[in-house]
Amino acid sequence: MNQNLSQQTAPLFDALGASRTLEAMEIFNALCISFVLSMIIANVYRWTHQGFSYQRSFIHTLVLVCIVIAIMIMAIGNNMARGLGILGAMAFVRFRTPIRDPRDIIFIFCSLAVGVSCGAQVFMVAILGTLFFAATAIFLAWSPFASRREFEGLLRFMLPAESRAQAALPAIFGQYCTTAEMIATREAIQGEVLEYAYQVRLIDPSYKVDLVDAIAKLPDASEVSLVMQRTTVEI
Repeated sequence: MNQNLSQQTAPLFDALGASRTLEAMEIFNALCISFVLSMIIANVYRWTHQGFSYQRSFIHTLVLVCIVIAIMIMAIGNNMARGLGILGAMAFVRFRTPIRDPRDIIFIFCSLAVGVSCGAQVFMVAILGTLFFAATAIFLAWSPFASRREFEGLLRFMLPAESRAQAALPAIFGQYCTTAEMIATREAIQGEVLEYAYQVRLIDPSYKVDLVDAIAKLPDASEVSLVMQRTTVEI
């Protein structure tokens, strides 16, 4: 009876006991590989970043967190007691830094996964996983996948109530816009001038200045303004 109980509890005691001690060269190789792979991840993030919330410290974090996780995994090994101890120590740490972009979280998870792979000495998974992740991130950043390039804007200008320049508007809109719809018009300067508001969609974003110049050159046109709304930009 006692012999069977000892045989059943032996794996548990092995897990709680000392894990295999890594050689210095094994530790050094794991740290070097985690550093190189995390640098690849950080540079891919830097090359493909398109928002306004770029931070140099976040790039450093992607590199350092990979190395730290690799050290933790090597320190834990297959020892359950060490894992529970580190888990308890990490419970006292509060990470309150807000991360606004979900894409940034994915890069952090990738760096964590590479660190775990390097710490567990599974280098092939770490290398191939990093290369595939980097290639996918670059492809998504450079391809038009999931982008909406509509280049919509609000065009405002003023013209006299009886101005003949209104007849030239369809030709101008046809040259620079795919669509142009008048959404509002109101009287200004005691009814002597009308203010027009058009919702326009440009053929090309470089036509912004050309459209404004063409409207401004119309006889008696004044206060021409164009406010663009790019659906591909996030703030």
